[in-house]
Amino acid sequence: MIQKILVCVLSALTVVAVCAGTGSEPSKLHPPTLKKIPTKMTIHDHTRVDDYYWLKQRENPEVVDYLNRENSYTDRQMAHTEKLQNRLFDEMKGRMKQDDSSVPALYHGYYYYSRKEEGKQYDIHCRRKGSMDAPEEIILDVNQLGQNHKFVAVRGLSLSPDNNLLAYGIDTRGRRLYQIRIKNLTTGEHLPDIIEAGAANMTWAADNKTLFYTKSEPGTLRRYQVRRYELDGGKDSLIFEEKDDTFSVRVGKTASQKYIKLDSRQTVATEVRLIPADKPQAEARVFCQRTRGHEYKVDHLGDRFFILTNRNALNFKVMTTKEGAWQTSAWQELVATRKDVLLTGFTLFHDALVLSEIDNGIRGLTLVDHQNGKRHSVQFDEAVYSLSVDSSAANDDPNSKSVRVNYRSFVTPSQIWDVHLKSAKRTLRKQDEVVGGFDAGHYVSERLVVTARDGAEVPISIVYPKGYKQAARKPLLLYAYGSYGYPARISFSSERLSLLERGFAYAVAHIRGGQDKGRAWYEDGKMMHKKNTFTDFIDCGKYLIENGYADSDKIFAQGGSAGGLLMGAVLNMEPTLFTGVHAAVPFVDVVTTMLDTSIPLTTGEYDEWGNPNKKAEYDYILSYSPYDNVKREAYTNVLVTTGFHDSQVQYWEPAKWVAKLRDYKKDDNLLLFKTNMDAGHSGSSGRFDRLHETALQWAFFLDLAGIHE
Repeated sequence: MIQKILVCVLSALTVVAVCAGTGSEPSKLHPPTLKKIPTKMTIHDHTRVDDYYWLKQRENPEVVDYLNRENSYTDRQMAHTEKLQNRLFDEMKGRMKQDDSSVPALYHGYYYYSRKEEGKQYDIHCRRKGSMDAPEEIILDVNQLGQNHKFVAVRGLSLSPDNNLLAYGIDTRGRRLYQIRIKNLTTGEHLPDIIEAGAANMTWAADNKTLFYTKSEPGTLRRYQVRRYELDGGKDSLIFEEKDDTFSVRVGKTASQKYIKLDSRQTVATEVRLIPADKPQAEARVFCQRTRGHEYKVDHLGDRFFILTNRNALNFKVMTTKEGAWQTSAWQELVATRKDVLLTGFTLFHDALVLSEIDNGIRGLTLVDHQNGKRHSVQFDEAVYSLSVDSSAANDDPNSKSVRVNYRSFVTPSQIWDVHLKSAKRTLRKQDEVVGGFDAGHYVSERLVVTARDGAEVPISIVYPKGYKQAARKPLLLYAYGSYGYPARISFSSERLSLLERGFAYAVAHIRGGQDKGRAWYEDGKMMHKKNTFTDFIDCGKYLIENGYADSDKIFAQGGSAGGLLMGAVLNMEPTLFTGVHAAVPFVDVVTTMLDTSIPLTTGEYDEWGNPNKKAEYDYILSYSPYDNVKREAYTNVLVTTGFHDSQVQYWEPAKWVAKLRDYKKDDNLLLFKTNMDAGHSGSSGRFDRLHETALQWAFFLDLAGIHE
């Protein structure tokens, strides 16, 4: 209690100290100061001194006070944009259909869907038996679960085969530490069973009373155990423990519902174990033993297993084998690998195999008929779009005659289509509504190609209002991620319209480190090639300026998490190229974090960033780590955002980085730091609360671009 009182007093004094003696002009405000406590860290005969290492003390009132002081400073610096922020919030909320509903999915005799009600923050999960004309059953109202919490996240909903029990994970802090709870859908009551799992990953055995789930390791949050929980008696048993700390494990079920899958996975290797779903007490059996460099996924339908594998196939291929022949010598090729098209996954139906692919940054789908091998490529007319298999229960029934897919583009509000598996005929089931109307004809979307400094051809996807190229001013926001092999996301955003309607262009750089142009594109942007990610982004920014897509004094950059690392590295390499930079939950203290095996996302990512316990890899990481490379020079305007409860990129990384930038930078440009004290890596959980965060970001860019309305 004393500690809480002290924090409140310090916070109150902070607001007074920041506000006292200041005028209305942001330039007259004084940024927060922070004490230095030098900490020496030595490895490979090299010593680094970290003045702000002490910020790791989450419970220290001085740490909380510092974050509150930074929040107050940001609020004061952005006070002159308050009306703009409010206008942006009202615009974005006004475009949102508040009473929206998903497309119903038929599963085990019920139509399942989720809906939103006007004024409420969270989803309401529902079902109707046999027909959408049947009475509605509310199976889970997340608004009720979040009544007494500032943050609530519900993940991993899993129905028992008899439709009677719903298991789900709930996190009320933003740390991604989930409890598993179980609800009886017949009585509407929660069972007394509560599982402190840490992860929100679970699946039911065929007996409707045995739940397999993964448990997170304390501290690291690595999913390291698969456990079996029996409702009769509450017996909790360890099934498998992943001893290799570079691996994590997930549990799921095959398309046939015949097997429970235990997937052990790391960056460059996989090992799958199977348990018959009707024999939950059986021992898990290895499908294919792990070998470094071999990544694979397994599914089952009918009398065959289907395997997505990169063995002798850089961009992956699909193999198949009979149920009783698991050995690799029995695998037969079904879909060959291709040089320029990456296979990322497949979805099984009795009529067809649905391939998920990435071709030059475009996510697409191909249908492969099981009977005759005929292929249909599912294509749309736009130059820039993304097409993916929908995650709803509609695709969990292998007897379905169609696959449900999501279509997204910069200028088309998200659509849900059912695609017939035999004919590829498309049926539109839903298009997201933009309240107040939206005319795609007012905007242009195109694909550009940038020749990077080493000759690599980097795609850029861009959208802008008509007349933009002839406009007197050309403000542009460039976004990228570029890590873990994740391809850049192309999607429609009604929130982004608030930028486009004010004359902005928005561009996404498909830089190396993602798999936008195949697996080699990823390999050339990680480990000892990571700097290609940063130089690609810089080259894209310069191309946009040199080719008339952006004014040199109105080009902005944005990235989050590993994309925040990108922002930090780019700032050190080209500190004034961009007019303003937003780094969200940025991974900026790479060396220190990758040497700390006690926190999440360290050992499992040695094959992404490198292992700094090895000198060559330490030296390379050190050469670009944003925190270690801050220089005494002028930096552009920077907005940094984070969450106090973030378990993926701990709050102290951006906090230390901002403090060091304040100490080193030789300019009067903005350096703003905003911490959401009630959230984690993904920011606010409520759909309206998130809009306030976006409004701040948009106001930051718009104000710097000289747009104040």
